[in-house]
Amino acid sequence: MSTAADAQSSDPGAPARARGVTLRARGLTKVYGSGAVAVHALRGVDLDLYESELLVLLGASGSGKSTLLNILGGLDRPSDGQVRFRDLDLTACGEAALTRYRRDHVGFVFQFYNLMPSLTALENVALVTEIAPKPMAPAEALALVGLEARLDHFPAQLSGGEQQRVAIARAIAKRPDVLLCDEPTGALDSATGIRVLEAIEEVNRELGTTTALITHNAPIASIADRVVRFGDGHIVEVAENPDRRPARELEW
Repeated sequence: MSTAADAQSSDPGAPARARGVTLRARGLTKVYGSGAVAVHALRGVDLDLYESELLVLLGASGSGKSTLLNILGGLDRPSDGQVRFRDLDLTACGEAALTRYRRDHVGFVFQFYNLMPSLTALENVALVTEIAPKPMAPAEALALVGLEARLDHFPAQLSGGEQQRVAIARAIAKRPDVLLCDEPTGALDSATGIRVLEAIEEVNRELGTTTALITHNAPIASIADRVVRFGDGHIVEVAENPDRRPARELEW
């Protein structure tokens, strides 16, 4: 178990230093607004994300988790500090370079599925593969999340959990180096949420995708290699799980 001081050190909590570092954040600060109404969403966060690991971020609403994920994914910029994706300094990138980074290297999964209602599951996934430099076949991505029998179904014909798995397939069909999941089970019941977590586990295992998952649900932390706890814009604790627990064994 790492202390808060360890979490903010120059070598923040690493489960497997033999692995390469996919993303490295140093001194990340994010302030919205100014003066008396300024909101400090992040306060000097240091964190490394390692190749192929599954990281869970826990914390209360407003603790900084989503802000961190948005900065790591190139959707937002820090007020101060640096983020590197391998040898690329994201904080020095212009908008065009950030767009290429998001397109070529990052998959996003959010609480709400954002599927095109007029397109089938296969067609929703194909939207991404048409612009990706090294995609897998849409049907292959859907099979990876257990939806090989639902290729021609429209979102309205799918359950909430199945729609979320289509969203995961869409995110990973471009073979991203990083998969960022913001409350992917937040709108689902526990049984359906577990099936979605199993799909994320499968992607992490089969593709070796560096995966970061935000949740308010503490039991989900047991599926991770590491658990990062946030409070008031800080990392307050980094804990390693010696053995990852399969999602199918979770209860909440």
